[in-house]
Amino acid sequence: MSQSKRPGVAEIHVPFRDVDMNGQMFLASYISYAESALSSFWSSRPDVEDEPLYSASKVSCILHRPLHYHEPATFTAAVDKIGVRSIGFLISIDTGEERAAEVEIIWQARAREDQSPTSLPEETRDWLYRFLD
Repeated sequence: MSQSKRPGVAEIHVPFRDVDMNGQMFLASYISYAESALSSFWSSRPDVEDEPLYSASKVSCILHRPLHYHEPATFTAAVDKIGVRSIGFLISIDTGEERAAEVEIIWQARAREDQSPTSLPEETRDWLYRFLD
């Protein structure tokens, strides 16, 4: 997967290992590449003292049309929702000018000590608002 200049954007050509016998990309592969794009995006966040842990509480994928072997695709991570204790991300998957799929990932912030739900740090929240769609 090659990274473009903006964090959270990744471009691929669908590899053979990610397609079924009909040449269509496996659903799990959409989610895997979306998580990679999200990881790239998240790595550009500001350092926060006492940062909470984040865990996925929801992952869903909407297919508009399947991607096929060797087809180019661009995965773009964006912030969709900012809650008190959670962040919603939407990763769009485009091929050319066409939307192929969307992956929604919701993360919950949790305290490091006991894994209880906790509020997002203000620094993180302020940073996320810059990317809210």
